[in-house]
Amino acid sequence: MRLLLIFIGLVVLFLIPFLIWGHHWAEIFTQQGAVAWLQGHGSWGWAGGMMLLMADLVLPIPGTIVMSALGFIYGTVVGGLIGAAGSFLSGSLGYAVCRLVGRSAAVRILGEKDLVKGERLFSRVGGWLVVFSRWLPLFPEVIACMAGMTRMPVGIFCLAVACGSLPLGLIFAFVGHTGVERPLLAVTLSGILPLILWISIRPFFRAKARGG
Repeated sequence: MRLLLIFIGLVVLFLIPFLIWGHHWAEIFTQQGAVAWLQGHGSWGWAGGMMLLMADLVLPIPGTIVMSALGFIYGTVVGGLIGAAGSFLSGSLGYAVCRLVGRSAAVRILGEKDLVKGERLFSRVGGWLVVFSRWLPLFPEVIACMAGMTRMPVGIFCLAVACGSLPLGLIFAFVGHTGVERPLLAVTLSGILPLILWISIRPFFRAKARGG
């Protein structure tokens, strides 16, 4: 029960900035605004884009708009890889911070019983949760923090975040580069392709883990 309450608490915690500043950030980071912001940083625009995507962990920055702007400036492949790297680092940061809290602190927050349940949950389906959450608003941060708190294995978490972030970055960079105005297909693919990638890679990872 406490695990569920913590999950809801994290959702509310990450939702507050969206409710307070979301409209403001959305006005600043339109497609044109994001491109202008990145170009304003000259040769360091790519680093600024990654920092924005990492800041999305705590600020209501429209990450897909930033990825599209990266695609507009750097092209589908380079811009997509930069966007994917920023998304990967954002998820990894949330995971690392919550994991560094330590198990003893996690026990105090969740309780021993709920922590064990959480550890079992994320050891079984944590990869699926991480992969699926990457294309949703708000939930990537929540799932990454829960994964860290329940000490989901680092290797599996990193692989899952990569599977979720790479298609997302490339697809929205393509949208920005080609000027697609209504990327319904992009949104659909950004949800489906990570799952396909995870399904394809996961058996090899598990086989390697058993062999090791």
